[in-house]
Amino acid sequence: MELDQVLLLGSVVLLASILATRLGARFGLPSLLLFLGLGVLVGEFGLHINDADLAHSLGFAALVLILAEGGFTTKWQEIRGALPMAILLATVGVGVSVAAVAAFAFFVLGFDLPSAVLLGAITSPTDAAAIFAVMRRVPLPPRLRAIIEAESGFNDAPIVLLVATATSLSLGNGTESGPLAMGGLILLELAGGVALGAVMGWVGVQVLRAIKLPASGLYVLAAMGWTVLAYGLGSTIHLSGFAAVYVVAMVLGNGELPYRHATRSFAEGVGWIAQIGLFVMLGMLTDIFTITLWEVVAGIMVGAFLTFVARPLSVVICVSWFKLPWREQAFISWAGLRGAVPIIMATVPLAAGSPHALEVFNLVFSFVVVFTVLQSPTLPWVARALKVSSGDDATDIDIEFAPLDTIRADMMQVHVPEGSHLNGVTIRELRLPKNSVVSLIVRADEPFAPTMDDPIKIGDDLLIVTQAADRRRVEHRFIAISRGGRLARWTRD
Repeated sequence: MELDQVLLLGSVVLLASILATRLGARFGLPSLLLFLGLGVLVGEFGLHINDADLAHSLGFAALVLILAEGGFTTKWQEIRGALPMAILLATVGVGVSVAAVAAFAFFVLGFDLPSAVLLGAITSPTDAAAIFAVMRRVPLPPRLRAIIEAESGFNDAPIVLLVATATSLSLGNGTESGPLAMGGLILLELAGGVALGAVMGWVGVQVLRAIKLPASGLYVLAAMGWTVLAYGLGSTIHLSGFAAVYVVAMVLGNGELPYRHATRSFAEGVGWIAQIGLFVMLGMLTDIFTITLWEVVAGIMVGAFLTFVARPLSVVICVSWFKLPWREQAFISWAGLRGAVPIIMATVPLAAGSPHALEVFNLVFSFVVVFTVLQSPTLPWVARALKVSSGDDATDIDIEFAPLDTIRADMMQVHVPEGSHLNGVTIRELRLPKNSVVSLIVRADEPFAPTMDDPIKIGDDLLIVTQAADRRRVEHRFIAISRGGRLARWTRD
């Protein structure tokens, strides 16, 4: 196919995928599966991917960008209290799930032990693409969302090593280390990736705050490039590149960066492109496999066991120590979405020529499709049924700032979302620092200069000019009132 035709087809697929997200939201369908169906449709017109190695490489590249988007849009204030539970779920929880699914595959489905362990390793991780795409449309308490999202950000790291080891075992190569040594190596790589991401994130924040670039778009590109660099460096020195990319993006996203909101918006756009490309590509793998009825049934059996037995067991073992209410534990169990990650991991043994690799791939593909259709649309209903969400949880305000170097001031933009307690608060009641001014409000596309007694409304965009030294206090003040109302105390930290 010539380049012009590739560009034409690519643009049509991209625009069709964007339309599919709208249709999916309207009819309650998971848009990721619509992308998958679009890929199958493209394959029916003769454009296939029949190279498992290529699919594996492209899938890993897409996951890097998806994890970067997740890190950039994760708020540290929400996630820090959830980190112990999330990390336990991403390590111990994964181990429990691998053991349970492997036992089911061995004793019930009749798999040999290496293939059963391989199936357990492939199906155990929750999927960052599915989690980030679906969970942020479900109104949830910040801590609960943070646990689920952070788990999906961290559990790819140990799974990569587990799948590689299980593939080697299925080929009869064996390993030189025992289970305890392998577990220690996984934890070492994960911890090393987190440390690398934290250090590179801190350095990136200092550099981007110090340099003066000639265009705002360059800050955005620099932040994204720095994040991908962390993945490449981590993988090169045999640390977890996935953990590094998630952590460095999270540090950058929560840093005092110029054009921070623009950076997050760009990362979100790149993440959507990666998700679209990933699932369309998976749909184009139709030349690699032909699924039998038995494999569909077996895949549904594996998905049912994983969803109703292995996942709840791993959640109880990992988070009951933190006295998390049973309702929240039940929701975390149901919200363990599987998506592209298990399918991408299933291409590893397929590319290596492992015995039963095609059968494992078909089982994984079947259960991912069926259980994504089952779980994703029901999450808002399950959250309300378990009373972990009222359906109208407040959304945090969006704050953007840009430096005005010549007058040593900052210009801030604040958007007031649904549920914010800023609604009805007057400009006077904001109690901003002396030289900080709300200079403009845009309401229903109509701008006006407010007086001190004008109230703020849902949907408003506020333009604030403040001294650079006071910007942090102004930001904290808006966040405090948005969460606690006009009587929220003055925050000076």
